Amino acid sequence: MVGTTTGTYLDRILENTASEVERRKTLRSLVDVEREAESQPAAIPFAAALRGSGVSIIAEIKRASPSKGAIAPDIIATDVAREYIDGGAAAISVLTDETFFRGTIGDLQAVASLGREAAQPTPVIRKDFIIDAYQIAEACSVGAAAVLLIVAALDRSTLAELHQAVYAYGLDALVEVHDEAELEVALGIGAKLIGVNNRDLRSFTVDLATTERIAARVPKNVTLVGESGIRTRADVERLGRAGVHAVLVGETLMRAPGRAAAVRELLG
Repeated sequence: MVGTTTGTYLDRILENTASEVERRKTLRSLVDVEREAESQPAAIPFAAALRGSGVSIIAEIKRASPSKGAIAPDIIATDVAREYIDGGAAAISVLTDETFFRGTIGDLQAVASLGREAAQPTPVIRKDFIIDAYQIAEACSVGAAAVLLIVAALDRSTLAELHQAVYAYGLDALVEVHDEAELEVALGIGAKLIGVNNRDLRSFTVDLATTERIAARVPKNVTLVGESGIRTRADVERLGRAGVHAVLVGETLMRAPGRAAAVRELLG
C-alpha cells in the first residue's frame, strides 16, 4: 500500500484510492481477476510503440481533473479513442479514477479492445494512482498494455515491488517523476520507461523546462515521455529537441473540436 505522504492534493487522492481498492477487492477476488488476466492475449508492446521516427503522441481520455474541473464530462471513451487512432496517436491513456477524474475500468476495457482491433494496433495505458498489485491485475484483465507508477505516491520498496509486478503480468510500466531526486529513484529500480510530469504537485503550475532539465540526466536506453502542458506543435518540437520519444497530451486534445485533426497537428 501507500508508504509516503506528499503534503499535497495527491494525499487526498491516494487515501480515496486505498478505500476504493479495498472495496473492489470485496466485489471481485484477486484469484478471479488473475484468471481473467491469464485469458488475455499478449499485450501490445507499449514502450516500443513510442519509439517512432519522430515524437509520438500518447493521447489521453480525461473527462475531468482536480486542477481543471470538468473538461469533457459527457464523452464516450471509445468515440474519443477512434478519433485519436484516426489522427495517428501511437498509444492511448485512459484515466480510470472515478472520484476525481470521472473515469472507469469499463472505459479502459472498451478502449483497449478497440485499440487491439485497429488497423494499426494501438496500446492503451491505465492512468491511475496505482498503490496495490490488485490494480495491475485489473489492468491486465481488461486488456491494458501498461500502467502508470508515480514515484511521489509510493515509498521506494513499494514502487520496486509494483514495478516488478507490472512486468510479471507482461505489461509495461510508465514511471512518473517530477524532479531529479525522483528520477534517481526511478532509475534505481530499473525503470526503462520514464515520464516527466511538468506539473508542480503543490502549485499546479506547469513548466516544460522541467522535462528539458531532467531529460539531460536520462540514459539513452530509457524511453522518455513528456507529460502535462503540451498544447502546440512547437511544444512537441521543443521537448523533442530535449530528447523525449513521446508526449502525453490530455486536456488540449479533449477540448479540441476535432480531435483527430488536433493529433495530426501535434504530429506535424
